[in-house]
Amino acid sequence: MGEVMLSSAVGIIALMVTTWIISLIKKNASIVDIVWGLGFVLVAWISRAVADGDNARQWILTLMTTVWGLRLGLYLLWRNAGHGEDFRYRSMRKHWGPRFPIISLVTVFGLQGTLMWIVSLPVQIGESDATPKVGFIAFVGIAVYLIGLFFEVVGDAQLARFKGDASNAGKVMDQGLWKFTRHPNYFGDSCVWWGIAIVAAETGSGAWGFIGAAVMTFFLRRVSGVTLLEKSLKKRREGYDAYIARTSPFFPRPPKKI
Repeated sequence: MGEVMLSSAVGIIALMVTTWIISLIKKNASIVDIVWGLGFVLVAWISRAVADGDNARQWILTLMTTVWGLRLGLYLLWRNAGHGEDFRYRSMRKHWGPRFPIISLVTVFGLQGTLMWIVSLPVQIGESDATPKVGFIAFVGIAVYLIGLFFEVVGDAQLARFKGDASNAGKVMDQGLWKFTRHPNYFGDSCVWWGIAIVAAETGSGAWGFIGAAVMTFFLRRVSGVTLLEKSLKKRREGYDAYIARTSPFFPRPPKKI
């Protein structure tokens, strides 16, 4: 297991340093968002190549991670193409001035690389355990994963279609899945990683992977996801406060009557 975790760390460091160098050349730190999902794919395949675990579980975890990571990376590449650097990084660039390159290496690329290694723990540990058991618990994990993937894919598609209609400019998206949760994509992201962690947990030792799922959920709910995004949305979307009052921030539920 130690060899897998070390190899994954080396792969992540190489990926994030390379991405950082490209960001300096392009003067666009936003490319780190696209690489985020792809980094997990890299970890999954490194673990698959290095680990001497159960073959069936390795393939299940590798494919689950690859589908999620490629889908997310390609979606963000399509969404961000031609839009320049994200406002978050532009703000950082303005604040730090000539120090931004080295600051971004640590606080953007270094931090995301560290989180990538922690969140991917269920993949690393699950693929390392040779226990030959893929049973009911694994199927529960796959079901949770598929629910999460559904919320991500459908939620992103609904939002893209909403934004593609010029008449919706400045309006709040409160249709489809967005009627039941303000962030179906973040909820789906969380479910995906709890599903992966459940599959890994069937080995016993893989239960340590729940640390990764918990960290992902915490950051989505309290740090870089819901909390950070809504600070901006409250300023840019008329009626967003009313949307907050009636709609769950994360876990789907019927909207409240106001």
